[in-house]
Amino acid sequence: MFGQQRMPTYRIFRMKDHVRQSFRWAAHTLGMANVKPRDYVEQEQTVEASSPYAAWMDVRESGQPLEVGDLLQADAGLLYLYKYVGLEEARWVMPEVKPEAAAAGLEQPTPTGAVTA
Repeated sequence: MFGQQRMPTYRIFRMKDHVRQSFRWAAHTLGMANVKPRDYVEQEQTVEASSPYAAWMDVRESGQPLEVGDLLQADAGLLYLYKYVGLEEARWVMPEVKPEAAAAGLEQPTPTGAVTA
């Protein structure tokens, strides 16, 4: 018999309200979105689903649907930004650490798959 394949687990990141207001009015862009960890709050809730859209549906049915600007992050590190047009790929972008901050040990932990700008 074949082993049952485990469904991916998705972490939920809610966009902070003050950032969401400007995000809603920004022009829609195509392609990979760059997102900053400081603009999000990770939720305790996770969801197991066969795809990002299945996760979106499960969260929607939970009574706390994703809002425009929220993120789903697969356990493999892939990140999906919820926009008016659906889910689009995104990536974490970390600000460059200034040499004096790094020397003082002020670096922040980076989310899975983060890149520096």
